[in-house]
Amino acid sequence: MTPQEVIKTQLDRARMAAQHGGMSDLPPESAPRLLSVEERRALGHAKRAALSRSAHAEWQAALNRDDPVDLLRAGEAGRLPSLLPLRYGRMAVDPFAFFRGAAAVMAADLGATPNTGLRTQLCGDAHLANFGAMCGLSGEALFDVNDFDETLPGPFEWDIKRLAASLVVAGRVQNLSDKACRALARRATHAYRREINDLAGVPPFEAWNARVRLEDAVEEIGDRDVRKRERHRLQMVLQASQDGYRHLIAGNTTLRLPERPPAIFRLGQHEAVAHAAFASYAAHAPAEMRALLDCYRLRDVAFKAVGVGSVGTFCAIGLFATADGDTLLLQLKQALRSVLAPYAGESAYAHAGQRVVVGQRMLQAEPDVFLGFTDYADRQFYVRRLKDPRVAVIGAEIEASALPYTARLCGRTLARAHSRAGDAALISGYLGDGDSFDEAVAQFALTYADQTQRDHARLVQAIADGEIEAAKERS
Repeated sequence: MTPQEVIKTQLDRARMAAQHGGMSDLPPESAPRLLSVEERRALGHAKRAALSRSAHAEWQAALNRDDPVDLLRAGEAGRLPSLLPLRYGRMAVDPFAFFRGAAAVMAADLGATPNTGLRTQLCGDAHLANFGAMCGLSGEALFDVNDFDETLPGPFEWDIKRLAASLVVAGRVQNLSDKACRALARRATHAYRREINDLAGVPPFEAWNARVRLEDAVEEIGDRDVRKRERHRLQMVLQASQDGYRHLIAGNTTLRLPERPPAIFRLGQHEAVAHAAFASYAAHAPAEMRALLDCYRLRDVAFKAVGVGSVGTFCAIGLFATADGDTLLLQLKQALRSVLAPYAGESAYAHAGQRVVVGQRMLQAEPDVFLGFTDYADRQFYVRRLKDPRVAVIGAEIEASALPYTARLCGRTLARAHSRAGDAALISGYLGDGDSFDEAVAQFALTYADQTQRDHARLVQAIADGEIEAAKERS
């Protein structure tokens, strides 16, 4: 069947479904899913005529490329001015720290390149540190995407390129050779392609419920020493998750969040906003969630400034407790416009918190049961259960020897997420069984890492020149 015949069949089946299946509001991008897997693979394969797989290797900064510092400054809108120096101070530490905070810079660069037109729900900021370990509802350790602040539908390859580039930048910070860094990017892309090919051939319900179990992944590590260290990290994840965040709760009779600057500190004038926003979240929660929330009362709030890219947004921890002292920690986080929106199109959701919540529910294997959104005082928020920072540290402290294993795990996890929100068969058809795409993205990652190092140097110089104020971390 030729691509033209496939498209005609696609449209005919969409019309038939609309007439006989009550699906007259079927969005155009959903129509291909009415076709067989092989027909959809053929549609994906046909996309190579417009953009070859090898073309993804190309990267060259445009002559009119925006100054990265200007793009970062443009992203200050809506953030708390008092925290911006902390953000820039963290970004200046090294090129990988800069990369983590510069999603807007890479979004502009990717938006200026040709794309496949094969869209899925993107993580939007799919760098190495935005994947990690978590404890599932069943108690087993899972590996998944854990940040969705920039989530938005867009070309599937944008997430892969950001992941691959982050591996090269992180590898260089750890003094790996360019050959080793390129291998990391290629490994992640290869794992993505293999997993998306596999998921394209299984029933949709089975693909939707796929999990990346850390215990299974650890046992696949070939290096005995690395496998032993990762087993230890796995046990740390499970132990931390069972501990119930007790390290974040001070006092015996009076429940209170401790101050641990620069990560956790008092809200001051913003405390009333946090209380009101949490109350609005609870009041507008679905009935089944409200039945659970009604068992708890908000006892304390504190500000939370962690990570790099999120610093400056309004982010608070709420300590909830029952009359018997059982505790629950929820995170209230300000949601802004996705950095992808100028290049991928605006969100279908006017509320930025709803955009984040919908994206997380699409992409994450086991979304948080407390996930919700609200707004107060001209700010839009989403709410989720607080991620245990110790688990985040466990996921972030990746030794150079474990990077190949982590690269493969991230690539596989990203494919699982994309298969839930997009059409794995279309993407699979484009990628194929060969390694052309793997090699191209690995080359792109090396070249883009060079650009990131130049952009990082630009920020450091701007700080030295007094163009940008940066604050050092308080111990």
